[in-house]
Amino acid sequence: MLSLTRRILKKFHPEGIPFPGTFFYNFVSKSKIFQHHYDLISQDVLNHVTSGKVLDIGTGPGWLLLSLHKQNPHFELVGADISASMVERAKANIQQADLSGQIHVEIADAKSMPFADDSFDAVISTGSVHHWKDPLTSINEIYRILKPGGYAFLYDIVSDIPKAVLKQMAKDFGRLRMFLLWLHAFEEPFYSLDNYRLLAGQTRFKEGTTRFVGVMCCLSLRKSLPNVKLSGSWEDRKFEV
Repeated sequence: MLSLTRRILKKFHPEGIPFPGTFFYNFVSKSKIFQHHYDLISQDVLNHVTSGKVLDIGTGPGWLLLSLHKQNPHFELVGADISASMVERAKANIQQADLSGQIHVEIADAKSMPFADDSFDAVISTGSVHHWKDPLTSINEIYRILKPGGYAFLYDIVSDIPKAVLKQMAKDFGRLRMFLLWLHAFEEPFYSLDNYRLLAGQTRFKEGTTRFVGVMCCLSLRKSLPNVKLSGSWEDRKFEV
């Protein structure tokens, strides 16, 4: 459970980024540290999924979709965001990359997705889970639209990032950026690592694993195959860059 302070932050924190915040987020997310993480996440996805239809929830300016396409042009990519302004920004970035015919983006709420059951081979979300007002309903929606055997990878910052992760990121990007990130964790309703882990057990996924990809904690989930019970337990995997 979130602390009282973070529950209050979550109550008033918007799920989507409206204009003019869209403009500033698009600008900031072009920075080296953001783009580095989009590439890290794309590679992490490719370590588990190499083909099929992939949905990015909370796609923002669409940078992750572009990174995924660059690393694997054979993916069928779809982006969704609750912010109409952000969807327009993503479409503009995708058009600028001359990929409008290959990547589709639409307005959608994570807790009520406009997609049929068993539609996607993988569902991704980056930096969005802490924004969701009803995360359990949203994660159950992800379960619904995933194909049996499909993966969900929910990447987000946690409030208690392990020191080893921060140390490596400070080495790669400088102590100032990591200090600003640490301050940022106080004003955003981020989950603690333990509470982030607990989300899966309260949903139809029942279980999952966590690992760090750069500074992002990935909650990795898999939709069970018919009549097959997946075994496994929570684990913190060694941080790698």
